[in-house]
Amino acid sequence: MGLLDLLIRPCFRDEKAGRVVVFPGDRRHRGYLVKSEVEEQKIRAFLKMFYCAHASILLLGGLLASGWSTDLRHVLDGQAAHALRTEGIFLGIYLFVVGVPYFLVWRTYKKSFVSFISPQGEVLLSGKRPRQQQVLLAVGMIVFTIAILLGVLLLIRTK
Repeated sequence: MGLLDLLIRPCFRDEKAGRVVVFPGDRRHRGYLVKSEVEEQKIRAFLKMFYCAHASILLLGGLLASGWSTDLRHVLDGQAAHALRTEGIFLGIYLFVVGVPYFLVWRTYKKSFVSFISPQGEVLLSGKRPRQQQVLLAVGMIVFTIAILLGVLLLIRTK
């Protein structure tokens, strides 16, 4: 749960008006007052659920599209002339398999977070977002992705 907590921590800030929640994907420089600790825990649970659904859709959809395009490549005899077509089909499958569920989850998220706040509790944010943790997380994810890609390249290179 450490990664989820790390992703959600920047959404909650202490401002002059009190404890404020900033929903990802909402308008910039706008936050909402959190009335109690119980309400903050409910919002945290909601955001964790959204991030889990978000990651599941992206990961499982990518794996499913990759598997289907690999099967298609084998059907087409793995010819190099079909590589661009296979990649295009992968992209189409990925957009369908990931795009539709992700759109539905995003729409549900935008409608649901309104139930946690009240328009009267809207406040303008005074400072900038805490960037240091986000930058470190992004750099870590990029380094991890590059390491995975290098590992895959070393496994599939011709000998």
